[in-house]
Amino acid sequence: MLAPVTHLLPLANIRRERLLPVNGRVIVRAGQKVNATDVIAEARLATEHLVLEVARGLGLPADKADKLVDRKVGDDVAEGDVIAGPVGVFARAVRAPKPGRIVAIGGGQVLLELVSRPYELRAGLSGMVTELVPDRGAIIECNGALIQGVWGNNLIEGGILTVLARNPGDELLSIRLDVSMRGAIVLGGPCTQADVIRTAAEIPLRALILSSLTPDLFPVVSQVRMPVLVLNGIGKVPMDDATYKILSTNDKRGICVNAAPWNRYNRTRPELVIPLPSSGQLTPPREADIFAPGQTVRVVQSPNRGAIATIVTLRPGVVAFPSGIRMPSAILQMENGEKATFALANLEIIE
Repeated sequence: MLAPVTHLLPLANIRRERLLPVNGRVIVRAGQKVNATDVIAEARLATEHLVLEVARGLGLPADKADKLVDRKVGDDVAEGDVIAGPVGVFARAVRAPKPGRIVAIGGGQVLLELVSRPYELRAGLSGMVTELVPDRGAIIECNGALIQGVWGNNLIEGGILTVLARNPGDELLSIRLDVSMRGAIVLGGPCTQADVIRTAAEIPLRALILSSLTPDLFPVVSQVRMPVLVLNGIGKVPMDDATYKILSTNDKRGICVNAAPWNRYNRTRPELVIPLPSSGQLTPPREADIFAPGQTVRVVQSPNRGAIATIVTLRPGVVAFPSGIRMPSAILQMENGEKATFALANLEIIE
């Protein structure tokens, strides 16, 4: 059975293809060094249009109103520019409510195509642009530690890592956050209180990395403008020892946080990268593998969500579970030494 791979690597060659959702303009060059927040490409996405009711605004029939339009199709207008008029004793006029371009005139109306800000694609990690993808983006590479998580709020940031978690299960409390951490990327354990998120945003932190987040806090996280990356699970889940070891040994190093949503189709995941020097040739990590004895895996479903274990053996055929479902399964040895059977569908490989 082909299995997803979650990367917890202290040192690897990291290669990321960063692409616009539509064709646009690439603004970096091959061989250029970039930081995580640098814009590497931009594009115009969906265009917004606005119908201006000229006849109603001037208080005239449509045919007469059309003759008073003082613009032509293709004209660019700024906010407040007169589109039609003035007319009458009170000098009625129709003005552009927003900047844009006139795309149609007629029937007592003017169709305005609004100026929209371009969509900006950021690098997502600090490294070297090794290849350009024409009109879409670039491939960026670096060597360093790579840790992938389970949830992110779709923001990107880079900064210096500050490890607040004293152990993998150390819950992050707002009392431990202060203004001396302004601009830092803070690593905490589980988070169960809304005031932690609000305090982090008020300081402000540059980003927040957590082992887990309780479901009631997602509306709070949606209101902050800093990346929030969850590493292990939803609820109150301690950080696994492997992840904690990598991060705690890189305290005060530069780190890149890409809190991208997990998308199985385009293979994006929330992740963090710690650029590190390397003297040798490193192999890029695999994105998928086949379950086999001896592999380290993580349980992705309750009640053991987030638990790390080792595959002892794969069970032949399918196994019937108390729920009545029959699935391919494996016997795992948990970190406490106990053995248990889990469905392969509820596991991911840790590499």
